[in-house]
This record gives sequence, C-alpha cells and structure tokens, in this order.
Amino acid sequence: MDDSKMVGGKVKKPGKRGRKPAKIDLKAKLERSRQSARECRARKKLRYQYLEELVSSKERAICALREELEMYKQWCSAMDQGKIPSEIKALLTGDEQKTSQSTSKPPKNGKGHTASNGQSKLV
Repeated sequence: MDDSKMVGGKVKKPGKRGRKPAKIDLKAKLERSRQSARECRARKKLRYQYLEELVSSKERAICALREELEMYKQWCSAMDQGKIPSEIKALLTGDEQKTSQSTSKPPKNGKGHTASNGQSKLV
C-alpha cells in the first residue's frame, strides 16, 4: 500500500508538519540581520548611558549624605562638650517663633484648616 492519506478529497504525503519556509532572498535576510544588530547595539549603548547617569547621581547623593552626617557628628561632639552650635540655636529660635505664631491664631471654624475647595480638613 501507498503511504499517502486521503483527507477531505486531497492526497497528503507524509512528511514534516507546519509551514514550508518561504524562499527568502539571502541578501535581504543578511541586511535585516545587520539592521537588527545595529539597533541592538544602539539600545545597549542607551541603556549603559542611563545606568552610568544613575550611578553618578547616586554617588552625588551619597557624598551629600556623608557631608550631612559629618556635620551632625560635629554638632553632637560640640553638644557633648556643653556647647550649642549656632545652627541648632537658629533652628530652635526659628521653631519657637513658628510655634508662638501658630498658637496665637486659632482656626476659624475651630475644627482645623480649611482647604482651598472650602471643605474642612482635620489636622
């Protein structure tokens, strides 16, 4: 017997399933491959630029935080010696002025602050 099968009135020969690869021009295929590689390299370059910028911004933030930490350490050592740094005095006097101003004016409705839309929000 023949290995051919009758399906729906058509004779099918046994073999590979699926679509047959279309005849693609080799030059066009190579050009698409080159273009894809160019785009991949461009994306990679952009990704590395972004990551380098991110790292440098994080390094700047770390330096700023280290400077702030050093300032706080100096303040603490000064306070341990019984001295109050001028910056802390300024902060304390500024806070006292703000507190005295806020306590001198009670809220209009007695409940809290009024939002810009006229609704009251509790503090």
